[in-house]
Amino acid sequence: MADGTRFAGRVAVVTGGASGIGYAAAERLLREGARLAVWDRNASALAELAAKLGGPVHIEALDTVDHTAVARAADATAAALGGIDILVASAGIAGPNYTAWEFPIEEWTRVIDVNINGLYYCNRYVVPHMLKRGYGRIVNVASIAGKEGNPNASPYSASKAAVIGFTKSLGKELAKTEIRVNCITPAAVRTPIFDQITQQHIDYMLSRIPIGRLGRVEEIAAMICWLASEEVSFTTGGVFDCSGGRATY
Repeated sequence: MADGTRFAGRVAVVTGGASGIGYAAAERLLREGARLAVWDRNASALAELAAKLGGPVHIEALDTVDHTAVARAADATAAALGGIDILVASAGIAGPNYTAWEFPIEEWTRVIDVNINGLYYCNRYVVPHMLKRGYGRIVNVASIAGKEGNPNASPYSASKAAVIGFTKSLGKELAKTEIRVNCITPAAVRTPIFDQITQQHIDYMLSRIPIGRLGRVEEIAAMICWLASEEVSFTTGGVFDCSGGRATY
């Protein structure tokens, strides 16, 4: 277990932090000393967040596909907490399961909008605040589907591949600064996103994991928090596997 003061003095933003992987990362960041902001579109869950987390939290209710709302949230968070040092971009959706040639166009667009456009907006509007501080750590949550492509989940797979490519580009653009940008590629982890996909698809994902079980949100949060720490000073644009052995590259 990391030291409880690992993030003392740091301001961390977690998107999609009201549930799932985002919540687990937010809980650990707070426990390890960060001043925490959570951005999520679930306003009712956000209202209960401070009590659940057991500590103070700045909340912003917004949909990350609205770039003007993201810009306002970044400015409001920096004003309230004194800046932004860490971004964990975890907000995402799975979408339904169809073959690519049958996928409803509106559903395709929605998945792409949330998973890559929304993530881009969060990175875009947080980076200037990090540049002002002369320091930053960004952890974008991609997926093993972005490496391998899951059948009947083409927009999800494509959007997560885009997160990987974007992370590599941004990491190189910021390499001469003290801002490090990396992403993680979890395999299936039981979170509320499972409500969007079929049991058949869940079974397929589980069958691909050599360890033979689903991941736990606490395991993913552990890797996120390492990548969000000062220890990760010589790694940027990296893609970190947490897929139970499904992909080791």
